[in-house]
Amino acid sequence: MRRIWPLVALLAGAPAVAAETVAFINVNVVPMDTERVVAQQTVVVRDGFIDALGPVDDVPIPEGATVVDGTDRYLMPGLAEMHAHVPAADSPSLARYFDLYVANGVTTIRGMLGRESHLGLRDDLEAGSLFGPRLVTSGPSLNGRTVSGARQARDMVAAQHAAGYDFIKIHPGLTADEFDAAANTANALGIPYAGHVPVAAGVARALELDMATIDHLDGYFAALMPPDSHGRGGFGGFFDVFLAGEIDADRIADIAAATAQAGTWNVPTEVLIEQLVDATPVSELRNRPEMRYMPAATVSDWVRAKESQLTDRDYDPAIAALAVELRRKLILELHRAGAGLLLGSDSPQIFNVPGFSLHRELETLVAAGLTPWAALYSGTVAVATYLGSNAGVVAVGRAADLVLLDANPLDDIGNSRRIHGVMLRGTWFPAATLEDRMERWRDAR
Repeated sequence: MRRIWPLVALLAGAPAVAAETVAFINVNVVPMDTERVVAQQTVVVRDGFIDALGPVDDVPIPEGATVVDGTDRYLMPGLAEMHAHVPAADSPSLARYFDLYVANGVTTIRGMLGRESHLGLRDDLEAGSLFGPRLVTSGPSLNGRTVSGARQARDMVAAQHAAGYDFIKIHPGLTADEFDAAANTANALGIPYAGHVPVAAGVARALELDMATIDHLDGYFAALMPPDSHGRGGFGGFFDVFLAGEIDADRIADIAAATAQAGTWNVPTEVLIEQLVDATPVSELRNRPEMRYMPAATVSDWVRAKESQLTDRDYDPAIAALAVELRRKLILELHRAGAGLLLGSDSPQIFNVPGFSLHRELETLVAAGLTPWAALYSGTVAVATYLGSNAGVVAVGRAADLVLLDANPLDDIGNSRRIHGVMLRGTWFPAATLEDRMERWRDAR
């Protein structure tokens, strides 16, 4: 059974800053509760929540409401980026990232490399005093450099829980004893822990100890190695891609079923892995339109990382292609088994521009075999279920984090990019406003 982690920050009542009353008229609603489109609806938003929803002839437009014409457009819940790297609250990059997220319909992000300043940042965002998506916070990561012994692991988890972080972030390098200590302490305190699977622990132990999310499909290839394999057992390059030729692919369905049984969710970040290891020319990645919104130095760093991967002595394009094929198979089998999938791209990392990369992740999930609705579900309803939040569905009483599209995303996942406007915490931002916010970062250093 999937566990739900209720997060206080995302279950707040009416926002501290009163939002406007907005009426979307004659709009096609994609509620995301089931795979359907409800045509010619009026949706009224008041004080940050959906106040009324129904056929245009049945729902009156409140006096003084801002009216948004939804004719031939599609209203769906806002998306969530469940693997984001958020800079410090005083970083000059912060406004850039938040603008890009919201302009791409991303209304919630989960920060995966926590800082103390993120606690105040989370509260400012929730209050509406700062422009940007809702923020789910981790504490500073537990890893092989920050933790020395099981006692310290326990103390760090307890301290982060007391400080008010939403979850614990696990990075590589923990010993088996340190991982067990962190996991058991987190479970005892009721705070989820998530991220990487340390090599010393392995996926089976992570599932046994109720890890909330496994990110990047980390550890699965090592877990699929035959017992008599001569492989490198967790040291197969970037997320074990170089082990692809040695794993027992016939066991993928079994490990997916075990994941579902354990209730652990996965954030595949598949677009990150594929962009780094596949044979896509560096020039193609560097010249994508969204790169204009990132500093040239950052893009140059990404280029060097890709070039380094392609020239690594262990790099084999055939093995890399096989790894992509098997990772996609794993994603599909996790979906079929009922194991929870959460949308995330690991932005801003290697050619993953905030916001834009999430749409590329959606396309990758569809390429793996998910329907457009199932892919969108991972970034809407699934996230709300996992977090225990009040967003993720277009329905009366739900939080008004919404995206208005110019075409039906259930017909073509590429239509998720055709954004006519975004509603964040009940405030409406038309496309022109969002484009202006993005434009200030174009070609900026």
